[in-house]
Amino acid sequence: MVTKLLIANRGEIAARIIRTCKKMNIPCVAVYSEADQNAPYVSMADEAYLLGGPKVNESYLHVEKILEIAKKANCDSIHPGYGFLSENADFARSCSRAGLTFIGPNPDIIEKMGNKVEARKLMEAAGLPLVKGLSRPLINLEDASKSAAEIGYPVMLKAAAGGGGIGMQAVWNEEDLIAAFSGNQKRAEMFFGNGDMFIEKLIEKPRHIEIQVLADQFGEAVYLWERECSIQRRNQKVVEEAPSPFLDEDTRINMGQSAVRAIKEIGYQNAGTIEFLVDEQQQFYFLEMNTRLQVEHPITEEITGLDLVELQIRVASGEKLALTQADIKREGHAIEVRIYAEDPVTFFPSPGTITSLILPENEYIRHELGVHGASIVSPFYDPMIAKMIVKGDTRNEAIDNLSSALEGYQINGIKTNIPLLLDISKHPAFREGDTTTDFIDKHLKKLNSK
Repeated sequence: MVTKLLIANRGEIAARIIRTCKKMNIPCVAVYSEADQNAPYVSMADEAYLLGGPKVNESYLHVEKILEIAKKANCDSIHPGYGFLSENADFARSCSRAGLTFIGPNPDIIEKMGNKVEARKLMEAAGLPLVKGLSRPLINLEDASKSAAEIGYPVMLKAAAGGGGIGMQAVWNEEDLIAAFSGNQKRAEMFFGNGDMFIEKLIEKPRHIEIQVLADQFGEAVYLWERECSIQRRNQKVVEEAPSPFLDEDTRINMGQSAVRAIKEIGYQNAGTIEFLVDEQQQFYFLEMNTRLQVEHPITEEITGLDLVELQIRVASGEKLALTQADIKREGHAIEVRIYAEDPVTFFPSPGTITSLILPENEYIRHELGVHGASIVSPFYDPMIAKMIVKGDTRNEAIDNLSSALEGYQINGIKTNIPLLLDISKHPAFREGDTTTDFIDKHLKKLNSK
């Protein structure tokens, strides 16, 4: 059983996990860097300990220090949140060796699914449809050129160990491939310590749709419907919604059942997300699996009424799932927008001091905050500082609520992407559900015309 939990993360996700711990009467411990000592989540926790300097390798990636604090605070479990160490198999193994319950899947699964080439092999064996491409790393540029010609341009060049769009680039011809290969390989090596690359056929104007899954230690698994995450910039999500405005009921059920079969086949446990690309004919193809809680999990919670963090903790504690697939209902429509400290036109980060913060409040609005009205937004971390989730009985009602809420959302002292989000919410293409992954590129000039 989980009796005292350390949260190996920061910002809004740390605050989110703390709320569930308090609801479950589980004492929780926060860790923080020097840059985060005045962050809201630090004072929310029952106990808080300084990790080190502001750089991530001095703090949130400092495994030995995190485990030392967990032992000092008499914790028996660690929740990694998302990002940082959440999909680090060695960290999960270190937790186990230290006698700590890691709130997530077993390390071997994390390791296998963290490599996109290995994940392709596993999901292919589990029966999921794949985009045409390689299930092995590329040897060199010559191999890449030959493979791309066989697959047929355009193709997507990807880092095998990548994430967040790093090392990923659409390639339209051999000249583009030659220009892209070396640079993306170096970026992958720099960010992930692994420069392996592979190639898949580029699906043009796809939808990015993911299935939330949950599995216990007794072989039972369910899916919690889908989330559409197609509106992105630089291959990173900006707006997410549930359910998808594009899928018909047969396709969403087929996707959900396929995802459950796949995680049962690989012996997956805890919460996870299988991400798919979906073409214009609603054919879906495995993209990747995230073996952790997703940034966008609140919209699933809003339409199902479930607490995913609580379910994670219960599964990790050895409890059987108390839910069957028939128990998981879907009600209303939810939309999440990510609030970034960045220029809404260039997408460059905008660190600085928040001088005032005014939040819209209504029964249909949910806030997940990593800052307050006097926070210093550090340049050392991801520029996402908050999320806002709105709900409506219908998608049109949720969009109306979103626009109204964004108009009342004020952050002063730094630049944010709120103007972009507001324009997206009011764009006719968004209202119509025309939300393919090229949405921002396709409509950017119109969105930034003010």
